[in-house]
Amino acid sequence: MSVDKATVVRIAHLARLHVPDDRLDRLAGELGDILGWVEQLNEVDTAGVEPMVSGVQAAGLRRREDRVTDGGYADRVLANAPAARDGFYVVPRVVE
Repeated sequence: MSVDKATVVRIAHLARLHVPDDRLDRLAGELGDILGWVEQLNEVDTAGVEPMVSGVQAAGLRRREDRVTDGGYADRVLANAPAARDGFYVVPRVVE
């Protein structure tokens, strides 16, 4: 599939990207190549192949015991804070 300069300019505008004029031809060629590879996927026979959500779906999810293991060491957690007061992180005001 071929992509022309006008299409590249429109895509760049929609993506809020600035593409210099001297790079439009090269980018049009690259986008055309990418779309060509995507079109090749339509040639693959997928009859009888079940859809899948993830490549690790068949492996199954590892399970862990659902129990509370957090807590009791707020001082250690707050030690990472640049500033803390009364057991809470102190952050600069961002809204007046």
